[in-house]
Amino acid sequence: MNILYYPEPVLHKKALPIKDINSRAEELLEKGEIMLRLMYEAAGIGLAANQVGLLERLVVKDETGEHKGERVFINPEIISADGEILEEEGCLSLPGIYGKVPRAKKVVVVAYNLKGERLEMEAEDLLARVWQHEIDHLNGTLIIDRMSPASRLAASRRLKELEELFREGSSKVRTL
Repeated sequence: MNILYYPEPVLHKKALPIKDINSRAEELLEKGEIMLRLMYEAAGIGLAANQVGLLERLVVKDETGEHKGERVFINPEIISADGEILEEEGCLSLPGIYGKVPRAKKVVVVAYNLKGERLEMEAEDLLARVWQHEIDHLNGTLIIDRMSPASRLAASRRLKELEELFREGSSKVRTL
């Protein structure tokens, strides 16, 4: 499993809901653990299954970066959002690219854990941003799709470099 670079096509595809969570718990745990290792190695705080080539609605996150708390989430969705804030964001699939991305200041997210239990979580500020970023990935949306025009323009040279690396077959960031 690898973290994939833009413009890998799977990054723009919508992930499918995971069914039969209980019967797939062991497999999902294994995928989640690999994704967490990749995320930590890359100094990230969230990773969506699309970013490792899986079109499943699976997200791992740890906004502290300290290996704490519930970290593998299945079928997450935002059920409400409030406020707006414009802050800089980066992405493990877009290394070297940062830009201003508008996000809701507060969200309520529903997801399932590896036991198939429904979780409803309220998140603000950075935690809300992480949820929105990772759920965007599951929907095939990247930060460059949401960046301000000025940020997108500032990132254009690096985007071209990533496109060239992809054409040369260098779309993999890390391998486990």
